[in-house]
Amino acid sequence: MTDQGPQGSFLVADAVAHADALFNLACYLTSNASEAEDLVQETFARALSSAALFRGGSLKAWLFQILRNAHIDLYRKAKVHAHATELEVWEGGPEGGDGASDLSSNQMRALVASDVDKALRSLTTDARTTVLLDIEGLREVEIAQVLGCAAGTVKSRLARARGLLRLKLKDYAR
Repeated sequence: MTDQGPQGSFLVADAVAHADALFNLACYLTSNASEAEDLVQETFARALSSAALFRGGSLKAWLFQILRNAHIDLYRKAKVHAHATELEVWEGGPEGGDGASDLSSNQMRALVASDVDKALRSLTTDARTTVLLDIEGLREVEIAQVLGCAAGTVKSRLARARGLLRLKLKDYAR
């Protein structure tokens, strides 16, 4: 299925291909998997209803921009402040394997993941969003489009956020 607008169009399948990346960012913005799913659903609803506004370029960046705007709208409507929570860590080992070493390895990964998550969540929403969009592979220009700011602002936010993350995760550098 193709949604076409006067200036641009995109395939719904192309948009859906970004669902996991949208969900990951939504999880960090909402701190709740259920709310993240709702946010991604709202993002796709807005994208489909506004397909005519897509002017080409990076579909991924356009979808992230819609997601961010939807989050801001929902945040304002609810008048609730997002609370930072840690990722829930899966406590079981993988099926199969040699038991003790797998468990130890999984515990170590869970510990590192928890520390990285805590460090990310300690950043401001804009800084965290900037880092996560960078991790998703968006260019600075695309991140600027998503955040509605200048590319230079993205560059400085990214540098500050990376510096803070390095500081918070310095024990892992050894």
